[in-house]
Amino acid sequence: MAKRILITGGTGFIGKELCPRLLERGDQLSVYSRQPPENVKAVCGRVEAVSDLDSLRSSPGFDAVINLAGEGIADKRWSASRKQALRDSRIQLTEQLADVIRTWETSPEVMVSGSAVGFYGDQGAAPVTEDTTPHDEFTHRLCNDWEKAAMVLAGENTRVCLSRTGVVAGPGGGFLQRMLLPFRLGLGGRLGSGEQYMPWVHRTDVVNALIWMVDTETAQGPYNVVSPNPVTNAEFTRTLGKVLHRPTPFPAPGPVLKVALGEMSRLLLTGQNARPARLLDEGFEFHFEDLESALQDSVGKH
Repeated sequence: MAKRILITGGTGFIGKELCPRLLERGDQLSVYSRQPPENVKAVCGRVEAVSDLDSLRSSPGFDAVINLAGEGIADKRWSASRKQALRDSRIQLTEQLADVIRTWETSPEVMVSGSAVGFYGDQGAAPVTEDTTPHDEFTHRLCNDWEKAAMVLAGENTRVCLSRTGVVAGPGGGFLQRMLLPFRLGLGGRLGSGEQYMPWVHRTDVVNALIWMVDTETAQGPYNVVSPNPVTNAEFTRTLGKVLHRPTPFPAPGPVLKVALGEMSRLLLTGQNARPARLLDEGFEFHFEDLESALQDSVGKH
């Protein structure tokens, strides 16, 4: 049955594949964005563009809400002001969204809210499931507060799902876009020791998981949205070089990255051996389980 769905972050890397998929199956979409309505429709398709969340106060409501808004965590060096902007674009917006939702005549059946495996902080090589105790650092606090802002809606009438997403690969954007030029020039290489894990996932599987959370009436709480086959940075580097038919001889030493990027270098030099334990236990099936096929799909379409 078609649903009325409100989406934040619909023009982003994940949203621009999610919106057409939902439209194809007959759902009605409203997309909140600060971009001009014509831009939103150009990216998302036949949607209602919403430029002010407060305009939705006291409305009849929506069947589902998918909350993906948030500035790119790796877009700029983490100054104090940048950290605050990252928090505001996630936590403050989610708090405002929850406040608006509470004024609706009918509560949504489900709220799917974005998060990241950065919730767990640096976990070394130990396998990470949804039950793993997090390491207290900036990414954990950011994701934890973001999730708490969404969980206030959890109750009898609304189930809340948290999408703890890994490093998303896919054609035409995302983190791979920045890596392609140096790798295509034969200048790619591992980061630091290369032993840190990269919990990757293909964008198609992220979109499938978000739709699964909307549709699965028993789904609630946190889900690690990552491939069942995480790899180390060194293995990721070798595989990307293989897909591009280029050597990867130039490692980026950890100390150099720390000087260049400051605290943000932790995004590159630490990681999580994250597993999608709950998704697999509850019957979700991944389309891209193998890194090489995921990268072939992502890079071959550039």
